[in-house]
Order: sequence, then structure tokens, then C-alpha cells
Amino acid sequence: MKNADLKSRKDAATPRGVGVMCDFYAEKAENAELWDVEGRRFIDFGAGIAVTNTGHRHPKIVAAIREQLDHFTHTAYQIVPYASYVELAEKINERAPGDHPKKTAFFTTGAEAVENAIKIARAATGRPGVIAFAGGFHGRTMMGMALTGKVAPYKIGFGPFPSDVFHAPYPNALHGVSVADSLKAIDMLFKADVDPKRVAAIIFEPVQGEGGFYQAPLEFVRALRKLCNEHGILLIADEVQTGFARTGKLFAMNHYDVLPDLMTIAKSLAGGMPLSGVVGRAEVMDAAAPGGLGGTYAGNPLAVAASHAVLDIIDTEQLCDRATVLGERLKARLNALKKDLPQIADVRGVGGMCAVEFFDAAGTPDAAFTKQVQTRALERGLLLLSCGVYSNVIRFLFPLTIQDAVFDEGLGILEDVLKETVGVSA
Repeated sequence: MKNADLKSRKDAATPRGVGVMCDFYAEKAENAELWDVEGRRFIDFGAGIAVTNTGHRHPKIVAAIREQLDHFTHTAYQIVPYASYVELAEKINERAPGDHPKKTAFFTTGAEAVENAIKIARAATGRPGVIAFAGGFHGRTMMGMALTGKVAPYKIGFGPFPSDVFHAPYPNALHGVSVADSLKAIDMLFKADVDPKRVAAIIFEPVQGEGGFYQAPLEFVRALRKLCNEHGILLIADEVQTGFARTGKLFAMNHYDVLPDLMTIAKSLAGGMPLSGVVGRAEVMDAAAPGGLGGTYAGNPLAVAASHAVLDIIDTEQLCDRATVLGERLKARLNALKKDLPQIADVRGVGGMCAVEFFDAAGTPDAAFTKQVQTRALERGLLLLSCGVYSNVIRFLFPLTIQDAVFDEGLGILEDVLKETVGVSA
């Protein structure tokens, strides 16, 4: 089987709207390494977009899925429930930020979790409005697209979108947006667009994912909480990409002294199996009437089994600490290159959720340079993901279980590619 043949078949059988980054087709994967159908090896610094924090095919996850296969693969939890769902909800409730009573409902995708979080918020408050942020990404469903603060490629040609969704700028010092600017914009929304008494929720990412890996300043998160308290608005933290040890804590909200009312979770929740959820204050989660939440595959037993294994792996392998160690090693390597690479405008990250942003000589975002780095790295066997409103950021989402030797090999490729791209001899 050849990659070129598969590409021809893919182009004939699948729509162009499903964009595909790589020109090769996966055959197998182990931990932080992938092999294509032609036997070529790649180091994976993308982890399926932050899905395999625990690595590809972790033995504990494989064993958990196999064990569940011997019992049953599906009943539809809303029809015939099972203990593993309840037990996983108990674990998530215990580990989510805050000592208050919490409840969790499981779904299938991150976008589905976001949709349900908005449903719950509206049911709990009796209000329609939602405030989201520029640069935020919340999914490709209709409400997900409405909330997402990035037009290309997510919104082009798909409108109109659900109403009563409003956007404010997200704090971003590198691009000239202060916390005060963001808060002033929200205040202006309240004056010009929507009565705060009509707003059900403010949804934000503690670290923006697609938007460029910008972490929300503590001052900003505290201010959002204060605003929500003043106006009876619910605060939703979208932890789809930030959760499950990626930022050096189980959840990114653990970095703050602020509690959300609801959190959306997905991606690494089940280590590669499709599972998502909403966890929040018990009284808020109970707002929806029976039958108002759910889904045919929501809380699939195979995915739930995998998630139990994920939580065990995070604990036993101390992946929160590992994320911080790996992130610091990566940032130190990139910062050491700054003197030779003026294109590096910023190196940032919390835990293992790190990024490097590139500007050109005029001090503007350099998407072309970023694309060259990504393409050359892939040619050398290192898979990197880009992001950012201007497509000028490389984000790093290596599995937190990556072996030291493989991690160092990947960093070496990255350094060589960066130097080659600016014409500096490696």
C-alpha cells in the first residue's frame, strides 16, 4: 500500500471540507511515535490534537478496553445504565476544582460537551445570551461555530449561526490587548448589545487552543468571576484541550483561585476513545429536565473504561509533574535559540502546553515562516501543529509519556529545522 494511492482514493471518496494536514497514512503507533503504510517513522508532537496525553496505545488503556469488550460494547446509558459511568462521574466530581457538590454528564465529542454546557446554562438561568472571546475555539457544530472567535476556516459559508452570541477580545499582551481592554469591551457589550440580565453564561478557554496558546491572566479570570457574580451569569471554562495533565495540573483551572460553574472536558479524557463531558455545580447541572441531556453514544462503555485507565495513568506516572518538566525543557531550548532566530517573537506555555510564535522583520505575524517550519519538520519525521488567528504559532502537544530519548530527538529536529529555515548553519 502506498501513500500516493491512498491520497487518490481519499480525494475521490471524501469531501475536501475535511482538511487533512499530512500526506501520509498511519499504519501503527506506540506512545509518541507513528509509522505510515510505507514504514516511515514520525515523532508525534501533536498527540491527535491533545487527545493522547497518555500516549498512543498505552498498555493500561488497551487492557481496559479489552476487558470491557468481554462484557458489552453498548447499551445506551439512558436506556440501560452501567456502574462504570457512575464511578467515572464520581471520580471527575471529586477531582474537578472546588469542594462544592458537583455532578457530571458524559457525551461523545468536545463540541457536544460545549453544546450541552450552553443548554444547561440556559436551563439554569432562563436566559439566552452567551459571551465568548475572539480567538476562542469551541467546535464545528452550529453553536460551536457561533461561539468560536475565528472565521477562517471554521465559519466560512456556514451561516447564519445561532443568535444571542456575543464576542469580546481575549487578553493578549503580545498583540496589544490588555486585560482592561477585554473588560472594557464586555462592559460595552452590556451597554450596546445585550442586557447582562439576558446573559446566561460567559465561556472561555483558560489557555486558548486554536487561538494561539495564550493563557488567561489571573486578573482577567478573577474579573470574569466577579462580573458573573454581580449579574447572575454562569462562568464556563472550556477545558477540552487543556484538561488531563496537559498544563501541569489535572485541569487548567487548578492554576487559578477562581471556580467555574461549569467545565467542558474531552480529548485526553479517554486517551483516544471518543468521550466528553460537562462537570459543574450540582444545582446547575440538575437544571435540565430528564431526557434533556444525553445521546445515543454518550458515555460509551469502552470509552468510559479507557477513561478510568487514563486517570490511573496520570496518577501513577505523575504526568502533571512530567508535563511541567517537559515543557520547561522545550522552552529552555527555544529561548536559547532566540539570539540566532529573530523570527521568534515569543516562547510561552504552562506545563506541557507550549508554543512558539513567529513575526517577520516588520514585527507582524509570519504565517509563511511558520508553515515552512512545519513542512520541513514533517519531512524530517517530526509532526508539529500550527495554530493562532494569524496561523503564525507552532503549538506543542507531545504525549506526556514520551520517552526522554524520543523527546530529545524531536527537539534536535526542531532546532535543526528552525536554523535551516532562517538560513543559519546547523
